[in-house]
Amino acid sequence: MALRGFFLALAILAGSVMAALPAAAQTPSPLANWQFSTGEVLAPLGGPVPQWRVTLGGGAIVEPTFEGATRYEGEPSAILDIRYRDLAFLSDGEGIGVNLLHGPGYRAGIAVSYDLGRDTHDDPRLLHLGDVSPAPEPKLFAQYFLLPVVLTLDVRRAIGGANGLIGDFGAYVPLPLADRHAFLFLGPSVTAANDRYMRSYFGVSPSESAASGLREYAPGGGVKNATLGATAVWLLGDHWLLVGQGAYERLLGPAESSPIPETHTQFVLDLNVGYRF
Repeated sequence: MALRGFFLALAILAGSVMAALPAAAQTPSPLANWQFSTGEVLAPLGGPVPQWRVTLGGGAIVEPTFEGATRYEGEPSAILDIRYRDLAFLSDGEGIGVNLLHGPGYRAGIAVSYDLGRDTHDDPRLLHLGDVSPAPEPKLFAQYFLLPVVLTLDVRRAIGGANGLIGDFGAYVPLPLADRHAFLFLGPSVTAANDRYMRSYFGVSPSESAASGLREYAPGGGVKNATLGATAVWLLGDHWLLVGQGAYERLLGPAESSPIPETHTQFVLDLNVGYRF
C-alpha cells in the first residue's frame, strides 16, 4: 500500500513536472536531457491518464551565454505543455511527438524537438566565429522505470544548424519530500555527438582562427559532456505548482579540448510557476 501511494503521488505530479521547462532551455543547455520530460513516464503508474493535461506558466532562467562561457545572463522563460492521453504531446521541453510504445513505467516514440543554435553576438568570444542556426531535431526516445531509477535514452539529428547527430543517456531517482506535497528528481546524464555536430559548436576553421586568434581545431566525434541535474516540484493547491531546477555540466572529450570554451564547467538555475488546467 505504501508503494502504491508513492506511485499515486508521483502520478499527480507527473502531469505537470515535465511542463516546467522554459523554452529558452532547449539544446544546447547545461540541463540534463532527462529534465526536459521529468516524471512523464511515471504518470500511468497511478491509474488511467486523463484525456487532456495542460500546464501553462513562466519564470526566469540563468544560464551561460554559450557552452563553455564564463559569462551568464538571466532571461524570462515560458511554460507550454499539452498532453493527449498517454499518446501525443506538444511541449517546449520535449517538442511535438507521439508515444509509439507506452504503458505503466515505460514509453518510447518519435518527436521533433529543436536546437537553439549559437549567435556570435551573444558573447565577445564568439564574434569571429560562425553562427549555428536554430534547427529542428527529429528524435527517437525511450524511458523505462526500473525501481527506483528512471532510465532515459534519446538520439537526435539536427536538420540544418549544427547538422549533426547527438544522443543522451541518463538516469534519475524520484524522491518524495514534505509529506508528498513536494518531490525531488535527481540524476546524471551523458551526451555524445558525431564529428559534424562537434565541428559546428567546437571547431575553429583556418579563416576563423586568423580572425579570432584561436588555434585551428577540427574535432572528431565522441563524448561531449556529463551533467548532474536536479528538479524540485512543490504543489501549491490543486492547480498551482512551483518548480525549481538546476544542473552542473562538465565538458569532456573533443569539447573539452576545443579552444573555444573559457571554462569546462558550467551551471544553469531555473525557477517557474505553473498552472495545471
